[in-house]
Amino acid sequence: MKRPAIYIIPYILVAYAVSTCINPFAPGELDGDPFGSLLGDPTSIEGFYSRFQNAYEIRDTTMYGELIHSDFIFTFRDQDRNVDVSWGRSEELSSTYNLFNQSIDIQLRWNNFISRLTNEDETRSQVVRRFELSVAVRGNETLRTDGSASFLLVRSDSSESWQLLNWRDESDI
Repeated sequence: MKRPAIYIIPYILVAYAVSTCINPFAPGELDGDPFGSLLGDPTSIEGFYSRFQNAYEIRDTTMYGELIHSDFIFTFRDQDRNVDVSWGRSEELSSTYNLFNQSIDIQLRWNNFISRLTNEDETRSQVVRRFELSVAVRGNETLRTDGSASFLLVRSDSSESWQLLNWRDESDI
């Protein structure tokens, strides 16, 4: 006895529905950075500074590390010895990890731009900006500093995220 086609159609529809089903508990990937608007979109200079601030305040070395260029150099002036002291990316990430690990709260506030020069193709930007930093460490001690930071930001093209290549710290410790 042959079954009429009307009985087969529901089986075909169920098979089709199961094979094309979208699982709401495993949505597809979104284009771009899903945290860009929340944590700062590093494809803009303002977004880079927001992401930098958020990385410090939530003490996230992974987020911070993504902002640091592979050829990064940090420089500060040792006033006691009257010399400039510099280190590279690995020392920066290690010292930042230690800072984040030893602190219980960090508050970073970026203030006014002192200067901001970006090249024509928007792949290099020299930015000097004022900041205030407060670090609460174990034992109820809070360290505070302010000053300015001179950043050289770079990226391969204008659609990429900015990364910090050179940082000259001019804080008032």
